[in-house]
Amino acid sequence: MLVVLQWISIKTMRRSLLPWHTVKSSGTTTVLAFALLAMHVLPATAKETRGTTPAMPGAVVQTDDVALFYRVYDAAGGKPTAAQLQRDYLEQGSEGLRLFARLRNTTGQRIADAVARDPALYADARRCLAVLPQARARLEKALRDLGGLYGEARFPPVTIAIGRGKPIAIGAPDTGIQVGLEALCDADWLNADAEDRIVYVLAHEYVHVQQVNAHKLSDKPAPTVLEISLLEGIAEFVGELVAGEIAYGRTAAMAAGREQEIETRFAADIDKTELKDWVYNTTPEQPGDLGYWVGYRIAKAYYRNAPDKRQALREILEMDDARAFLARSGWHPGMVL
Repeated sequence: MLVVLQWISIKTMRRSLLPWHTVKSSGTTTVLAFALLAMHVLPATAKETRGTTPAMPGAVVQTDDVALFYRVYDAAGGKPTAAQLQRDYLEQGSEGLRLFARLRNTTGQRIADAVARDPALYADARRCLAVLPQARARLEKALRDLGGLYGEARFPPVTIAIGRGKPIAIGAPDTGIQVGLEALCDADWLNADAEDRIVYVLAHEYVHVQQVNAHKLSDKPAPTVLEISLLEGIAEFVGELVAGEIAYGRTAAMAAGREQEIETRFAADIDKTELKDWVYNTTPEQPGDLGYWVGYRIAKAYYRNAPDKRQALREILEMDDARAFLARSGWHPGMVL
């Protein structure tokens, strides 16, 4: 999900059974090791991030950048300057934070401007730290299930940090996932339960990481409504398959009972390259991103109609021809799923 989930906001994202997990400390770095880790969400573009990082047996969720930010924030009485944020936070943070800042053009000045513009956003973000342990356990199970269903699954590291208010998250196969905690914590409109929100958004983002052929679509000068809707809808469907629910539940609730109407309009627009009517248009006030929902239903139809579910999941994750995928899915507007 951009959640340009825009968390989520995205142009297009592409993106072992160990008992628990220890908190590992090394110097000043503390990371949550997830045994199996083997988000209008904004994926980094493929040109920025494409690579061939192999699947990993485990992944790390790095949270120290949040603590670092709040040390700077508290020392400045909640009003850190651009210089303080640049010197003491961005330049002292993890590699994941620096990558997040580079990919999203985040500077000390831009964070300082965001803090001044919306101080409550940054004051409130700490509350989400309390649910991270429970969210971690649920993600561990979801990702263990993903690894069991898809043998080529890759699990790059997650960096949870503080950004400039958006996006909620970005991710790609070779660079991992970066999450803006302040943006995610504020996205009550995605899911009122902070723990659920973290689980379902991260599950969505991890699916994007598996979409290793997505760049064939997202690198086009003008990808189509169908192409982007399928990339996002697949992340919704597989995220639900392993974690229990989709990240954009509000959109699904809004669309319930209107399947025929919405999907008939979608079918007429699938080849358009103007995306704004279908994706990356959700706001806290107004549900949107109906392309995510239709793409989810197309992926669901594909899976349900396939006799070999494991092979179907592989084909869903490795989809690189949207038109051919649609033709094989058996989907039609308004179908019962």
